[in-house]
Amino acid sequence: MRIFDPHIHMTSRTTDDYEAMYAAGVRAVVEPSFWLGQPRTSPASFLDYFDSLLGWEPFRAAQYGIAHHCTLALNPKEANDPRCLPVLDELARYLVKDQVVAVGEIGYDSMTPAEDTALAAQLQLAADHELPALVHTPHRDKLAGLRRTLDVVRESALPPDRVLVDHLNETTVKEAKAGGCWLGFSVYPDTKMDERRMVAILRAYGPERVLVNSAADWGRSDPLKTRKVADAMLAEGFTEDDVDLVLWRNPVAFYGLSGRLTLDVAATAPTHEGNSVLRGGE
Repeated sequence: MRIFDPHIHMTSRTTDDYEAMYAAGVRAVVEPSFWLGQPRTSPASFLDYFDSLLGWEPFRAAQYGIAHHCTLALNPKEANDPRCLPVLDELARYLVKDQVVAVGEIGYDSMTPAEDTALAAQLQLAADHELPALVHTPHRDKLAGLRRTLDVVRESALPPDRVLVDHLNETTVKEAKAGGCWLGFSVYPDTKMDERRMVAILRAYGPERVLVNSAADWGRSDPLKTRKVADAMLAEGFTEDDVDLVLWRNPVAFYGLSGRLTLDVAATAPTHEGNSVLRGGE
């Protein structure tokens, strides 16, 4: 079984997670840029973070046989902080990098006017750079957030079929599908979706243009949830081809819209800029 986790925050995970993911069949990941967990105080912290997603993290993933790409953006939560907004002026020089396969995560957290502005600006950046966009739907007032998201997408220069709307659930999937976007679902231990609900959605709406992710981060999450969804699909009568479509071919097709997706894991040097994943060695 081959698995592509299309949304996982590996910066917050350990190398043990990479090892376990590889053993479970994960061969590729996309890491969207994410908020820090505490307020960033300047755009410089974004730039160091972007550099790590383009350098250190692909190096670390490759040590465990996993291809790593990223999406870059000013995320919705930090779009409300004026100290962070200058990063929008820096994004263009990062969006030309080979490892960047979409603009994201963009979208809504609290559905403020500042988030409206940041979403529209970054959809335009995606269109300008011929990249798809990964859109975060809010964890509160989800249906209202989805509808607001679709309105902004329709007004943008980026076609809906180049937009992945993530963190969907039973209340939002029907309208997201009708809106012409790709459909993303995050599977968590306690919140968001679980394996049983995910299988029910796949049965009701079909596997076409559906992406399943773990969205694992520094909170309570599980980087093996993609494999657990695959196992649940098989247990409930889905075919191996269905599993391969959802867990591999769909994310390859969506991020392949960037023209930059490379799934071969090249051999790496023992260190990245003098640093190693090993500790205590020679």
